[in-house]
Amino acid sequence: MYPALITQALSTVRYPGTGKNLVEADMVADDIRIDGDKAVSFTLIFDKPTDPFMKSVVKAAEAAIHAHVSPDVKVNISTASRQAAPAQAAPVLPGVRNIIGVSSGKGGVGKSTVAANLAAALAAEGYKVGLLDADIFGPSVPKMFGIEDEQLYIHDVDGRSMIVPVERYGVKILSIGFVVDRDKAVMWRGSMASNALKQLITDADWGELDYFLIDMPPGTSDIHLTLVQTLALTGVVVVTTPQEVALADARKGISMFRDDKVNVPILGLVENMAWFTPAPHPEERYYIFGREGGVKLAEKLGVKLLAQIPLVGGIADSGDNGTPIALSDTITGQAFMHLAHEVVHAVDERNSTLPPTLRVELKR
Repeated sequence: MYPALITQALSTVRYPGTGKNLVEADMVADDIRIDGDKAVSFTLIFDKPTDPFMKSVVKAAEAAIHAHVSPDVKVNISTASRQAAPAQAAPVLPGVRNIIGVSSGKGGVGKSTVAANLAAALAAEGYKVGLLDADIFGPSVPKMFGIEDEQLYIHDVDGRSMIVPVERYGVKILSIGFVVDRDKAVMWRGSMASNALKQLITDADWGELDYFLIDMPPGTSDIHLTLVQTLALTGVVVVTTPQEVALADARKGISMFRDDKVNVPILGLVENMAWFTPAPHPEERYYIFGREGGVKLAEKLGVKLLAQIPLVGGIADSGDNGTPIALSDTITGQAFMHLAHEVVHAVDERNSTLPPTLRVELKR
């Protein structure tokens, strides 16, 4: 092996952002090291430390070396960026390891059901979990956990008066639904809703958490901007149904998080209501909203399909009764436990391959 052979192989790999190959784009650092015919190491340079194509380009570069040089050579690739990561203020929630948004492009796809059951499943696996109901105008998490009538309390933490989250099934929960009349519409301007949401985040004693889940409102709105400006999200789980109209909106939601100004990693896609299964006949499947639309969208956009959640009659009863179906020994309960395992794996993989997400700084 010799350096020119390595650069020749890397010239076959194109950077998706520009279409140029890695050598042409000046992305290969002048530090190629070769150990006989056994190993090669070098650095790839990206414009930003949070480049969304970093992981795929590194994998493609390794594959190119194996294909054009030798399938047996050990390849060690480091990454660097031309742009230094801007300094960030102290984290808003210092005791929280991972902050995960649960989002959907439109309402009615079961986003809150997924968020509530994912939280319950993670807690059942022994993780410390918090759940914030950020759907200011349609809070449903209190109903799903059977805590609609709970009162909020405040206690002193290092001289500050902090809201104490309600705990149920091992999940710490806060929602605007605790402080508004549940029978009346919340008629607030965007700034009022954003301020209320910030208070639930910054003035609450969330403590030490492994996962802090945020049930976001559907669509793209002021609330989403408030969240990415207030918190550095580890990543987002996007919920859709197989229906085409839901998939179109899910695509827009993913595009928002992938925007250069937001740049929040997509942990994966959840296809909810993937099929209908009658409880007495769990082997039967009826694709009433279309078949594998979420599977195809995940493949097209290059994101993981975290889980397919079947639609069964018991899931609605479970939500209405305040008992997450994830805690039951049913096919849907098993699907949510599988989702929890996949989310844990996706977060671990994201944290090992990407730098921490930065809070969004929007400028006029």
